[in-house]
Amino acid sequence: MSLISKLQTFKIIPVVQIDDANNAVPLARALVENGLPVAEITFRTDAAAQAISAMREAYPDMCIGAGTVLNKEQVDLAKAAGAEFVVAPGLNPNTVQYCQKVGIPIIPGINNPSQIEQGLELGLTLMKFFPAEASGGVKMVKSLLAPYNDLSLMPTGGINENNVSNYLNIDKVVCCGGTWMVSPTLITKQDWEEIGRLVRETVKRLS
Repeated sequence: MSLISKLQTFKIIPVVQIDDANNAVPLARALVENGLPVAEITFRTDAAAQAISAMREAYPDMCIGAGTVLNKEQVDLAKAAGAEFVVAPGLNPNTVQYCQKVGIPIIPGINNPSQIEQGLELGLTLMKFFPAEASGGVKMVKSLLAPYNDLSLMPTGGINENNVSNYLNIDKVVCCGGTWMVSPTLITKQDWEEIGRLVRETVKRLS
């Protein structure tokens, strides 16, 4: 199954900032057992690679990506830890080409036509529309998709339970990234029950 097809089945990708790698497996359990076996672990903290590795070991079939990947070194860390794909906030051709060289899919961030054309030129067809709400939201997504037949988008940034359906209803929006069900506060508090409840609610709403 292609990455696009796989992400499309999840509809929502929990974007996770994890400060303590010991929380990785309980978080993965909360996601898997409540119907959403996918996560994007952001490299905003030093625990990211260790968290990905722990999740991969505990749940080999889980779809795990690395987010906020900014350079080759982080690509190597993510790949070695077991990430299936990487996500970047922007489009850095060097990082894209390095991912292609080492054989890991990358979803770079874009929010205008010039960046889209640069991505298409690099052979990419799935890109992250980021920051989604701040960059014009649903209207902007529709406008950007109109001229590009080969483009699919993963809007992320400012997406929540109230607006996610508006994005997912757009043709060529594969999935959305969101943090509301896996907030750093809930993870730090180890409130797996509440995370599980929010995940179940989300899955039910989007099914």
